[in-house]
Amino acid sequence: MTKKWLTMVVLAIPLWLGSLEAQDVTPTDAFAGWQAQAPRPELRPMFAVARTGAPDGGPALVVRHDAREGLDGCWTRNFPVNGGQWYAFRVLYRAQNVEVERRSVVVKIHWRDDQGRPVPLDEPAVAGYLVGHTPMAETEFPPTGPATASGWREVSGVYRAPSRAHQAIVALHLQWAPHGSVFWSLPSWQPTDPPLPRKARLAAVHFMPRNGKTPMDNCRMFVPWIEKAAQQKADLVVLGEVLTYVGLGKSLCECAEPVPGPATEFFGKLAAKHDLYIVAGLLERDGHLVYNVAVLLGPDGRLVGKYRKVCLPRSEIEAGLAPGKDYPVFDTRFGKVGMMVCYDGFFPEVARELSQRGAEVIAWPVWGCNPLLARARACENHVYIVSSTYSPPEANWMFTGVVDHAGEIVARASQPGEVALVEVDLNQRFRWVSLGDFKAYIPRHRPIQLPEPK
Repeated sequence: MTKKWLTMVVLAIPLWLGSLEAQDVTPTDAFAGWQAQAPRPELRPMFAVARTGAPDGGPALVVRHDAREGLDGCWTRNFPVNGGQWYAFRVLYRAQNVEVERRSVVVKIHWRDDQGRPVPLDEPAVAGYLVGHTPMAETEFPPTGPATASGWREVSGVYRAPSRAHQAIVALHLQWAPHGSVFWSLPSWQPTDPPLPRKARLAAVHFMPRNGKTPMDNCRMFVPWIEKAAQQKADLVVLGEVLTYVGLGKSLCECAEPVPGPATEFFGKLAAKHDLYIVAGLLERDGHLVYNVAVLLGPDGRLVGKYRKVCLPRSEIEAGLAPGKDYPVFDTRFGKVGMMVCYDGFFPEVARELSQRGAEVIAWPVWGCNPLLARARACENHVYIVSSTYSPPEANWMFTGVVDHAGEIVARASQPGEVALVEVDLNQRFRWVSLGDFKAYIPRHRPIQLPEPK
């Protein structure tokens, strides 16, 4: 059998659930300009164009791996761009036998000049650059959306072409997926309008209740500080941990109540009155179980959701509290909000799981913690951390304030009774040296989670 005949046989193998035929590696008119590439010849997978298979019944670009480890190949196309213009990219894909799609099915966008060379970055707000070093426009990684009922996913994003860019090279990869295959369909690259800013005013209250007699007494003590945050047009106000317990001389379990319950009703009314969101640290009783929780109340006065503290210190374990098991993230009118509580911040997994689920802001009622960990949780996930603590500033054992994507404290209460507040733009990308928009890299590059050791 000749090499040419063998190639024709391989390309005729049905590639998609036994129902699709691949023609050859020459793109059809629908995919004019697309080329098959691999980093090295020995890593090259099979490329083909399926006659049908796209959601609209049309053709699709195919990348298929055999049983070998480490294969990597992509379909690429160069799109002309005008520097400074915004562009919208979109493509659909459907994968088969791909174990970890976030790492294996990847779209990359490379900015190049008219000679195919990398171009400098326009934005001055970057971190990690040496004096005299020109920051470059690094590779973009568009995010992947959820799967539809038919198994297709959308990869899309909106990007501004650097001023010296003349072309964008789009690469549709399948990498590191033995026996896997992917169909790419309906790629689109179009000029568009720039995205509107998505501003949010994030606030944290530095206040510790004192001399209260009941849990509701403690709740009432927060009223003036919530009002102060509302006067500064806060969108989100974060209060302290287990605030219905502090200073009452009671046990943690004695201060527990249902959620929703009296405390959530009280803070819900304040949230509605001031047209903002409130996060409060409470103790929840659910049957025979007691949890350390953070609750989110919305501007309609209702309970948006709750988070049960996952990582418990020995004092809470000895008091009979139970750990939570989930990492919910909630939609608000300004963005996606996750919550964690105090000891959770000592461990990277909690903030990472919240960010993986889409959290852009993590509200953190925290009695005390190493402040370096607050900065680490923010910069390693490129999220905003909003912390409310009881620790005095001079103790250097946590602070009340806001940490940005770079791990910098951008708002901080200097003494008890203050409200720390800052306005941020959740649509603004933050870039690092040699990485660019690191937040977009995280799902593509973070390790695969291993099973628990036995």
